[in-house]
Amino acid sequence: MTKLTNRTIWITGASSGIGEELTYQLAKKGNRLIISARRKEELERVKSNCPSSSQKDIHILPLDLSNIDSLDQAAEKALKIHDGVDVLVNNGGISQRSLVAETDFEVDKRIMNVNFLSAVKLTKAVLPGMIKRNSGHILITSSLVGKFGTPFRSSYSASKHALHGFFEGLGAEVWENNIFITLFCAGYIKTKISINAVTADGSALNKMDENQANGKSAADAAGTMIKAVEANKREVYFGGKEVMGVHLKRFVPSLFAKMVRKMKITQVD
Repeated sequence: MTKLTNRTIWITGASSGIGEELTYQLAKKGNRLIISARRKEELERVKSNCPSSSQKDIHILPLDLSNIDSLDQAAEKALKIHDGVDVLVNNGGISQRSLVAETDFEVDKRIMNVNFLSAVKLTKAVLPGMIKRNSGHILITSSLVGKFGTPFRSSYSASKHALHGFFEGLGAEVWENNIFITLFCAGYIKTKISINAVTADGSALNKMDENQANGKSAADAAGTMIKAVEANKREVYFGGKEVMGVHLKRFVPSLFAKMVRKMKITQVD
């Protein structure tokens, strides 16, 4: 069991949504936190909202997950703050609302960089220290669409599928080093992910998805993630009725394929 107290935890995508809620909950549990996102001012806001007694143990480290070449330097800084990282939370990401035939290839590349390759890069940076200490945990914010694809989210789904392949493989390699992997497959969570989703030309959708607006709270998602890590769970499905999609695809794939074609997904007018 990985008890999440008195640990050094690095959280990406910590300026909003699930990452913000993880910061609040993990700070209350007495951990040393490194919080990262692009906007320093938003990270400062999140830090200021944490209990005053915990703020001395929260370090702000801005980074841009789309700039893969900059992540080595960011990781080097993170590893020096508390002499290593016990838990890495690969949480940062962007969603998508666009047709394959209309999406610029640079948009596909950006999605893969932010959602997948950045997680690979940061994991490779912290992994040697975890192996040396013979302990560690890597938590990945994935999605139910990491288990199946849907219209208008092809590259987003591909990036989440890639996370599963990579981290399941990693988990099979490092279990004897007491390093655990948890993939958190989120359904609809009430965050700004659909508002910030990229469209065919890379611009933001700027619309709240109806399903997102009615989704589970980010606080509940964060609490479930913490429990999953502490129980060393390998994979967790979280959401409402959309979770059934995982089982429908497995047991009645032809029916599920027909249902997916009729999905109502907020997109550009």
